[in-house]
Amino acid sequence: MDMKTRPAIDRLRIDGARLWASLMELARIGATPKGGVCRLTLTDLDKQGRDLVLGWARAAGMEVVIDKIGNGFMRRPGRNNSLPPVVTGSHIDTQPTGGKFDGNYGVLAGLEVVRTLNDHGVQTEAPIEVAFWTNEEGSRFVPVMMGSGVFAKAFTLEHAYAAKDVDGKTVRGELERIGYIGPQEPGEHPIGCYFETHIEQGPVLEDNDKVIGVVGGVLGIRWYDCTVTGMEAHAGPTPMALRKDALQVATRLMQEVVACAHRHPPHGRGTVGMVQVHPNSRNVIPGRVKFSIDLRNATDALCDAMDADIRGVAAKLTAETGLPIQIDLVSHYPAQPFHPDCIAAVARATEKLGYSHMPCVSGAGHDAVYMARLAPAGMIFIPCKDGISHNEIEDAKPEHITAGCNVLLHAMLERAGVAG
Repeated sequence: MDMKTRPAIDRLRIDGARLWASLMELARIGATPKGGVCRLTLTDLDKQGRDLVLGWARAAGMEVVIDKIGNGFMRRPGRNNSLPPVVTGSHIDTQPTGGKFDGNYGVLAGLEVVRTLNDHGVQTEAPIEVAFWTNEEGSRFVPVMMGSGVFAKAFTLEHAYAAKDVDGKTVRGELERIGYIGPQEPGEHPIGCYFETHIEQGPVLEDNDKVIGVVGGVLGIRWYDCTVTGMEAHAGPTPMALRKDALQVATRLMQEVVACAHRHPPHGRGTVGMVQVHPNSRNVIPGRVKFSIDLRNATDALCDAMDADIRGVAAKLTAETGLPIQIDLVSHYPAQPFHPDCIAAVARATEKLGYSHMPCVSGAGHDAVYMARLAPAGMIFIPCKDGISHNEIEDAKPEHITAGCNVLLHAMLERAGVAG
């Protein structure tokens, strides 16, 4: 690259109005009366969304490849196409009461990067690709993050194909029906590095009045079923001192779930979201309570520490009350740190562009989690209004949408290189 090229590249900015218009056009497919989007994976509406995005990609001169789980890869060639591509992407399926930005922003931001490079005649050394991943949301079929999970060999294509929705329709059948089973084996597509731009889906950036979150990783998750066993008895004749009230013991442990998160700052999370009381009768002392525990933290070691913490509290409660407490781990996702080089590229782009920023973590899963197992990966967060997502009122400011995409542009250019 000559000395004249570098300043011109540094001045590159995306067309924010064009990106916003694309987001709003995609949001019309499956639009809901409350202003959100319902575009469940592998439905006719999902097909319409995929077709629209691929049409835009082809109009931008990109080559399109679909793999056997329906993941889409849109490629802008580089000068040296033997290099693995610098990839960005996300998903375009939504929750039943989803918003306009979750996932969709990451895909269309990648498309806007390509459009901007086309506008300015910039050739990259390595190819640039934009991906959309099948069934990230998991609202119609499980597991969640299905397309990227199959790609990363977290589970098999056959397992994903066999998944059924509530009507008994399979992933394979629905992929065939909408015409999105491609020829490529999932995972055979090379990836040099991966970036994902996303709304935060939480309130931290907005609370700190920052425009860009430089994401260091995704929290590890441990899900448990906890059962406290007491004895049902009549609420009237049974004196307080002689009761074996499972609910009272359970509520003490529920409070400790929250306290446990506070004992493991700054990224500890502790949530009880589901409670079942037996026999659930007004005048019967509860004999059994089953509830969920969700623990999260930034590293597997911290998740282990929280696990030991809550089990230790449960053991003390059993010793004190005599009521057995059983804690069963039902699902877990390891913490996923992102690659230092990708984190640094995002940070440098943000500094160069002059946006306010802060380091942060993702409390939710994203396709970048699986990509990070295969190649250097990083994420860029922007604020969303009141931290609300998975909701029809999900919202983001146009200037933040533009800022995140500008950071993506310059982070990708740093990794792909500009042909001189």
